[in-house]
Amino acid sequence: MVAITPSPSFWFEDGNIVLIAESSAFKVHRGQLARQSEVFEGMFRLPMTPDATETYDGCPSVCMYGDTASDWTFFLTALYDGLYFTNPRKNDFPIVAAVVRLSTKYLVDPLRTRSIARLEIDYPPTLEAWDFREQTAVDNEGLYIPRHTYAHPIPVIQIAIELGLSGVLPAAFYDLSRYGPSKILQGTGLLGERYKLPLPLFARILRGRELAQEFMAHFILASRSPADMCLTPALCSRAFYFISLNLLRAIGGVAPGRDADPLYMLSQAIGMLEREDFEVSSGEGPVGLSMCLYCKVLFSQECMKKREEAWECVPEWFGLRGDDKLV
Repeated sequence: MVAITPSPSFWFEDGNIVLIAESSAFKVHRGQLARQSEVFEGMFRLPMTPDATETYDGCPSVCMYGDTASDWTFFLTALYDGLYFTNPRKNDFPIVAAVVRLSTKYLVDPLRTRSIARLEIDYPPTLEAWDFREQTAVDNEGLYIPRHTYAHPIPVIQIAIELGLSGVLPAAFYDLSRYGPSKILQGTGLLGERYKLPLPLFARILRGRELAQEFMAHFILASRSPADMCLTPALCSRAFYFISLNLLRAIGGVAPGRDADPLYMLSQAIGMLEREDFEVSSGEGPVGLSMCLYCKVLFSQECMKKREEAWECVPEWFGLRGDDKLV
């Protein structure tokens, strides 16, 4: 039989209920639990007769089957002290996962809402929020380091599937698909535990990755004409061709981690319109693109429209629409 030990974090001398998760005991207050949880409120309304109620340290005790001690430590911290995230950090995920799991199970709606909102900072449901996420993942030296700020997508995908949090899945699937296949298969470690996708989900990620690349290839290879009011059609056509070549280099894997990222590549395409650092075959440079204002506006609008279209396609790419089963 496993020895039960009091939790060093939640053992109140004036507590009147003991919750036991794994080998840890939490001596807390019935009123605090009942006030925030519909499940505990209903449980404590039931009469507790001495003969039928187990006790620990002189208090009624309840075994929390299926829950971990670490989850309860995080959950009780949120119940007693509140749930606050001043700045997003990757280390927030174990707290968020515990709170969203137990607040769902024990019907603590305010904590569930806050913890889901925190998950959606990492994996947002809108393109505008995704763009903000990507901007904040770039450090002062211009390096893209999302794993320093945001949780790895694999454990997020797993808990989202477990609890039916469909709002975070498209962004999490998309983020994971930007890794190379071997890195996706390898999984990730968190608090001594290894997280890996089951093979059906791994195959779905790869299929979505292929569709994202196909979407971008169609955009790059599309026939593109200068604007109706263009005064330099030959130069502008040449500039369109130059942009296409640079994007093809990215989709071919020259830009690490971006070969399956249409949202990023389309933003880069817009950025090329104002760059002045291109090298040309004659050795002259750096130079900017020789493109008239009308063609720049036309191309920029096309890219922005395609970014919105790509975002709308993400659930379809990864089979997240309608009745598609994830596992």
